[in-house]
Amino acid sequence: MDCCKEVRTSHWIYPTLILCTYGFFSMMRPSEPFLTPYLTGPDKNLTTDEVSNKVYPVWTYSYLVLLFPVFLITDYMRYKPIIILQGLSYVITWAMLLFAQGVLAMQLMEFAYGMVTATEVAYYAYIYSVVSADHYQKVTSYCRSITLVAATVAAVLGQLLVSFAKLSYFHLHVITWTSVSVALLASFFLPMPTSSMFFHKNHSPGTPQRALHQDTRPNVSSINEGPSYQDDDNAQKSVISRTLPGCWSNKHQNILVQLWEDLKECYSTKKLLYWSLWWALATAGYNQVVNYVQVLWDVRAPSQNYTVYNGAIEAAATFLSSVSSMAVGYVKIDWDLSGELALGIFSAMSASFLFLMHFIASIWACYASYIIFKSCYMLLITITTFQIAVNLSMERYALMFGFNSFVAVLIQTILTVIVVDARGLGLHIVTQL
Repeated sequence: MDCCKEVRTSHWIYPTLILCTYGFFSMMRPSEPFLTPYLTGPDKNLTTDEVSNKVYPVWTYSYLVLLFPVFLITDYMRYKPIIILQGLSYVITWAMLLFAQGVLAMQLMEFAYGMVTATEVAYYAYIYSVVSADHYQKVTSYCRSITLVAATVAAVLGQLLVSFAKLSYFHLHVITWTSVSVALLASFFLPMPTSSMFFHKNHSPGTPQRALHQDTRPNVSSINEGPSYQDDDNAQKSVISRTLPGCWSNKHQNILVQLWEDLKECYSTKKLLYWSLWWALATAGYNQVVNYVQVLWDVRAPSQNYTVYNGAIEAAATFLSSVSSMAVGYVKIDWDLSGELALGIFSAMSASFLFLMHFIASIWACYASYIIFKSCYMLLITITTFQIAVNLSMERYALMFGFNSFVAVLIQTILTVIVVDARGLGLHIVTQL
């Protein structure tokens, strides 16, 4: 009892422990690498075209619609309710995977999963509102590494259960459903933050003011300095006051105006604009590949006729991705000078392996290409994130992260509508590559 009380009084240990517990069980999803074989198998009996052209696109559309409002609501609601919402969305998603039937039901399942991914920002932002800045680096490493560990363990576990225990895909989903239910239960034990990054700032003397207000870039004046912004601010406030509900106070309107001005200031730097453009384009392409690669594998080696190694491949890809991401922190390179060269070289490598997946019918070539493709992306996105974050305050980094993610999903949605959706071109999965 005394031990539990001591943990609770340690301001950073208790919330970090609960959040890591939530992150572990929410990512412990051994059935996920086998989603396409499950949907096209006897349990759901959907065709590959139905899965690719009618079911999977719904996730992209729902993610786009939900991402921006959820981003603002997450901060306004102070994170914990949104984490609970994410846990509930996980449970609903896997309940529908287990018990619902038909294309429409699976489309609704994808919408629920869109809510899961849209609310993911709450998991990574929550911890900064309940611990001091002195522990940011430590808790960030814990919260991020636990999700990678869980994803790797889940993929390995799924592969072992399928290959050696001959467990059905349905029972894999039962295990996943149990795991995400535990995550939902853990989310209720998270302490409720008293502050947030934008709408509920903590102005106490102990709060690092740089993280709250200042941009760390040199020679960039505050956006509130000088009269040049005053007219623009008044115009923005006028527009916002006419469009927002009456329950929103002038304080909230001012915050939205401030966010808009911050966003314009961030993208006024060419270097940040170029890195952000790559981020958006690369993330759109990466999400598109990850979302549909299982369909390609099922075409190359149908799960009804071949042994499926999706879990082992996902485990290998996740492990190598984490290694490549960590390597960025230890390699002594001036990324300001060599970063763009690295982007060019590894982006070209990624594209070449996508072409390889298109032209070579071997499932093992597809597996190897996917592992290298994912590792290259994780390496480059780590470099890009660092290059953007190093010159920005936490507020502006969060804002750019949210907007870049929105642009990425918008690009992915355009690709999906034109190339994938049955109402568009509805191209075959191999042609999509």
